Amino acid sequence: MSAMSDSRSEQSTEPEGDELETLSWYHGDLSRHKAEALLMSNGQKGSYLLRDCYEGPGCLALSVRADDSVKHFQVTRKDKCYTFGFQEFSSLREFIHHFANQPLVGSETGCLIIMEFPYPREVEEPCVYEPVLVHTAMHTGMTAKDLVASAPSLGTKEGFLVKQGAIFKSWKTRWFTLNRNELKYFKNKLSVEPIRTLDLRACSAVQADFSRKRINCFCMVFPERTFYMCAFTGMEAEEWITILSWKLSHIQKSP
Repeated sequence: MSAMSDSRSEQSTEPEGDELETLSWYHGDLSRHKAEALLMSNGQKGSYLLRDCYEGPGCLALSVRADDSVKHFQVTRKDKCYTFGFQEFSSLREFIHHFANQPLVGSETGCLIIMEFPYPREVEEPCVYEPVLVHTAMHTGMTAKDLVASAPSLGTKEGFLVKQGAIFKSWKTRWFTLNRNELKYFKNKLSVEPIRTLDLRACSAVQADFSRKRINCFCMVFPERTFYMCAFTGMEAEEWITILSWKLSHIQKSP
């Protein structure tokens, strides 16, 4: 077969429409914050994904998880060419081939990060409080279909809630974070150590509460104590109740 026919054959295999949509680890308009939350909560060191970046025309971002943080690298797309650092790739196929064979990126600190686990977007997840919630890191040899059945409950959420104290019954604003099966609350958003960590596996119920005579209030029932929290809006309270209820439902179904 001639070189020209080879070229035509290769061109005929190019995907129609936006070729990025054929890339399993391209997450479209996923924000920087959500990318960090997903990779830190549900990924592992070496997990990576590609997403849109709005710093300019054709600007994309490659987000990669390091040890305890997520690094972001700019990728520029013009026509069907991709520029990453000082390198330019003439096609998406060539761009992907580069990362398959040279999966190393350097951060500003000088350390090298190995890109090992493409982070798929096609994973079944509950529609709880925002478009992107639960994902699972893809290991080599696994497909999105394999992950759906075994995807653990890894929805995340954070925000301020007003909590009633155990002894003096006063109400104080605390910063809450929900990660895996742990609900932690901190004195403020900048605190490093939590005041307390609640294990959701010990929680028997979460529901709206009207006994405290406060609006947007809900409670969580544990064997030793019932915790009362209030959100600042009805929508926030509903979001917390929804995702916590989904967590408890998943825990109860687990063997």
